[in-house]
Amino acid sequence: MKIAEIKSVKAFSKQLKNNIIDAAYNAGSSSAHIGGALSLVDIFATLYDQFLNLNKYNYKNKNRDRLILSKGHGCLVYYSALVIKRIITKKELLNFEKSGSFLLGHPVMNRDKGIEFSNGSLGMGLSLGIGTALALKKDKNNSKVFVILGDGECNEGSIWEAAMLAPKLGLDNLTVIIDKNGFQQTGETKKILDTSNLSYKWKSFNWNVEEINGHNLNEIHKFLKKNKKKPTVCIAKTIKGHGISFSENNNEWHHSILSKKYYELAKKETYEKK
Repeated sequence: MKIAEIKSVKAFSKQLKNNIIDAAYNAGSSSAHIGGALSLVDIFATLYDQFLNLNKYNYKNKNRDRLILSKGHGCLVYYSALVIKRIITKKELLNFEKSGSFLLGHPVMNRDKGIEFSNGSLGMGLSLGIGTALALKKDKNNSKVFVILGDGECNEGSIWEAAMLAPKLGLDNLTVIIDKNGFQQTGETKKILDTSNLSYKWKSFNWNVEEINGHNLNEIHKFLKKNKKKPTVCIAKTIKGHGISFSENNNEWHHSILSKKYYELAKKETYEKK
């Protein structure tokens, strides 16, 4: 990456973190799921800042790229990106989970607000992505589809049914990113239902597979920049609650409410980080 690109992505990442923290504190809700949102910040920053053909002018245009957040509980990073892209407002974000808000604890489809699909029950997003990618192919539309999965979500059988289908359909316009932060709601993924070698599994279904550090901007950028000749999955090793000392690798922050004390600490750490 060029120096200017790195600076731009880092600035986007910092904005994402601040938006997530502000929205979670304002909501006072355990459904903010900041741990699973923060693990995706660097991936979302690189995608939205450097690659996605999506902005405030074209987000309803059929020629836009699509992003589907299958691990819907990480929605605050998604909503925060839409704020930075000026598709929704910061005021709307701060109304997260309030009465009358369209921003709920899992995404609810609202194309007028840039939310592509509803996602709550895990395992749905890849099938939605396949249908979307296939439709784009049939329409001779060159737009791309990105699906974000969780590693715990890969316990769902529907993921593997969909994984078998995508290569058969030749969906080279489909990219899957697995947020491998090692945790799910009730504990460590490897202790609950170990998916073992994810790379081997996806390769066996005839996908292009790469493993990266999900917080290394150069690695993320290099992966996204590559031309893909068949469906591709990136297994991104991440840290749950990344960037905030008290939430990193602490699964209590899958659900915990952000108190004033922790909010102020999180804001301080975010602003101090270069």
